[in-house]
Amino acid sequence: MKTQTLPLKRIGRSQAVCLPAAVIRRYHFKTELILEDRGHEVVLRSVEPQPQLSWSETYREMAVANEDWADWNAVSSDGVGDANEWSHIPPPSLIKPRRARK
Repeated sequence: MKTQTLPLKRIGRSQAVCLPAAVIRRYHFKTELILEDRGHEVVLRSVEPQPQLSWSETYREMAVANEDWADWNAVSSDGVGDANEWSHIPPPSLIKPRRARK
Protein backbone atom coordinates (compact mmCIF):
# COMPACT_ATOMS: atom_id res chain seq x y z
CA MET A 1 0.00 0.00 0.00
CA LYS A 2 1.34 3.39 -0.94
CA THR A 3 1.02 6.28 1.49
CA GLN A 4 0.16 9.76 0.28
CA THR A 5 -0.39 13.06 2.04
CA LEU A 6 -3.57 14.74 0.81
CA PRO A 7 -4.19 18.41 1.61
CA LEU A 8 -7.49 19.63 3.03
CA LYS A 9 -9.18 22.20 0.79
CA ARG A 10 -11.75 24.72 1.96
CA ILE A 11 -15.15 24.50 0.23
CA GLY A 12 -17.50 27.05 1.80
CA ARG A 13 -17.64 26.33 5.54
CA SER A 14 -16.45 22.76 5.03
CA GLN A 15 -13.16 21.15 4.11
CA ALA A 16 -12.58 18.44 1.52
CA VAL A 17 -9.94 15.98 0.42
CA CYS A 18 -9.46 15.29 -3.29
CA LEU A 19 -8.76 11.63 -4.06
CA PRO A 20 -6.34 10.79 -6.87
CA ALA A 21 -8.05 9.60 -10.07
CA ALA A 22 -6.18 6.26 -9.90
CA VAL A 23 -7.70 5.54 -6.46
CA ILE A 24 -11.17 6.43 -7.69
CA ARG A 25 -10.80 4.05 -10.65
CA ARG A 26 -9.23 1.22 -8.64
CA TYR A 27 -12.00 1.16 -6.03
CA HIS A 28 -14.81 1.88 -8.49
CA PHE A 29 -15.98 5.04 -6.73
CA LYS A 30 -18.88 6.60 -8.62
CA THR A 31 -21.08 9.33 -7.11
CA GLU A 32 -21.16 8.41 -3.41
CA LEU A 33 -18.83 6.91 -0.80
CA ILE A 34 -19.46 5.34 2.58
CA LEU A 35 -17.35 6.91 5.34
CA GLU A 36 -16.77 4.67 8.34
CA ASP A 37 -15.27 6.26 11.47
CA ARG A 38 -13.49 3.51 13.39
CA GLY A 39 -12.22 5.75 16.18
CA HIS A 40 -8.55 5.47 15.26
CA GLU A 41 -8.95 5.57 11.47
CA VAL A 42 -11.37 6.58 8.73
CA VAL A 43 -12.34 4.11 6.00
CA LEU A 44 -13.89 5.08 2.65
CA ARG A 45 -15.83 2.42 0.76
CA SER A 46 -17.75 2.41 -2.46
CA VAL A 47 -21.55 2.28 -2.21
CA GLU A 48 -21.54 -0.13 -5.16
CA PRO A 49 -20.54 -3.73 -4.38
CA GLN A 50 -16.95 -4.53 -5.26
CA PRO A 51 -16.24 -7.25 -7.82
CA GLN A 52 -14.76 -10.37 -6.24
CA LEU A 53 -11.39 -11.49 -7.58
CA SER A 54 -10.57 -15.11 -8.28
CA TRP A 55 -7.37 -16.57 -6.85
CA SER A 56 -5.60 -16.23 -10.20
CA GLU A 57 -6.71 -12.57 -10.54
CA THR A 58 -5.54 -11.89 -6.99
CA TYR A 59 -2.20 -13.55 -7.74
CA ARG A 60 -1.86 -11.50 -10.94
CA GLU A 61 -2.54 -8.22 -9.10
CA MET A 62 -0.07 -9.15 -6.36
CA ALA A 63 2.57 -9.96 -8.97
CA VAL A 64 2.03 -6.66 -10.77
CA ALA A 65 2.30 -4.81 -7.44
CA ASN A 66 5.61 -6.64 -6.73
CA GLU A 67 4.30 -7.81 -3.36
CA ASP A 68 6.76 -9.57 -1.07
CA TRP A 69 6.09 -13.32 -0.95
CA ALA A 70 8.99 -14.06 1.43
CA ASP A 71 6.68 -15.27 4.20
CA TRP A 72 4.84 -17.69 1.91
CA ASN A 73 7.12 -20.61 2.79
CA ALA A 74 6.31 -20.15 6.48
CA VAL A 75 2.59 -20.58 5.90
CA SER A 76 2.62 -22.92 2.91
CA SER A 77 2.97 -25.92 5.20
CA ASP A 78 -0.08 -25.04 7.31
CA GLY A 79 -2.35 -27.27 5.24
CA VAL A 80 -4.18 -24.47 3.45
CA GLY A 81 -3.88 -25.53 -0.14
CA ASP A 82 -1.60 -27.88 -1.92
CA ALA A 83 1.31 -26.71 -4.06
CA ASN A 84 -0.32 -28.56 -6.99
CA GLU A 85 -3.29 -26.17 -6.78
CA TRP A 86 -1.00 -23.35 -7.90
CA SER A 87 0.97 -25.19 -10.58
CA HIS A 88 -1.21 -23.78 -13.40
CA ILE A 89 -0.34 -20.17 -12.48
CA PRO A 90 2.81 -18.78 -14.10
CA PRO A 91 5.50 -17.10 -11.98
CA PRO A 92 5.13 -13.33 -11.44
CA SER A 93 7.94 -12.54 -13.89
CA LEU A 94 5.88 -14.03 -16.75
CA ILE A 95 2.58 -12.31 -15.95
CA LYS A 96 1.62 -9.36 -18.11
CA PRO A 97 -0.32 -6.59 -16.32
CA ARG A 98 -3.96 -6.16 -17.29
CA ARG A 99 -5.19 -2.83 -18.48
CA ALA A 100 -7.22 -0.91 -15.92
CA ARG A 101 -10.96 -1.39 -16.08
CA LYS A 102 -12.98 1.70 -16.84
